[in-house]
Amino acid sequence: MGVFMVERNLKGISMEALAAAQQAAIAQGRKMTAEGTPIRYIRSTFTPADGSCMCLFDASDVADVTRLNNEARLPYYRVVEALDLTP
Repeated sequence: MGVFMVERNLKGISMEALAAAQQAAIAQGRKMTAEGTPIRYIRSTFTPADGSCMCLFDASDVADVTRLNNEARLPYYRVVEALDLTP
């Protein structure tokens, strides 16, 4: 397992829609894990001023993270391997 970052442009999104997107990512991760593809939403950082959103996932590869976002119908423009440096 590794950490992957999903980059999104969510300019203009409401806080309600942002919360719903987060819940969709969590739910899709649980569904995929139950079906045999372990993946977990870790957290997001959102900057309301420009709509930039970075979401971290614990997964086996980029393809699984991409699949989660596609199946949850969450917008993104890039999925990359990352390092989570939380102390």
